Amino acid sequence: MDKIILTQTDTTVGFLSQNGSRLEAVKMRPENKPFLKVYAKLKQLRQDIRIPDLHKHRVRHSKKTTFVLKNQAFRFVSDPEHANLIHPFGWLFSTSANKSGERFDRDFCLQVSDIIIEDFRGLTEQSASTIFKLNTSRLKQLR
Repeated sequence: MDKIILTQTDTTVGFLSQNGSRLEAVKMRPENKPFLKVYAKLKQLRQDIRIPDLHKHRVRHSKKTTFVLKNQAFRFVSDPEHANLIHPFGWLFSTSANKSGERFDRDFCLQVSDIIIEDFRGLTEQSASTIFKLNTSRLKQLR
């Protein structure tokens, strides 16, 4: 999917797409900064990422939590509204809806988005997710 979707995610208002290059261009973001991948199904997540046994329960039952494993950021989405949007694609890149380093600007976001999904939650800037770095033996909180 090449299009950029503007929607309320499980954490804050964000852009979603499977095209990282388009997201980089829209956000004016450095190319070397990877995007978060969000999954609605554990089966799809397990196909892409091998989660250490120590952390499987934590990932499965997490809410509003991002994990970093081998420099790949991912999140399993349990919020039904957000998960229903991701499900048909398997996974999507997710990033906050703003220019890199700036705050949410509704007019900018509406201009650069191909698809706008605004439901009963509206489009509001909220707190970001908690971030944990995982490895085979430990867990480290980054944010």
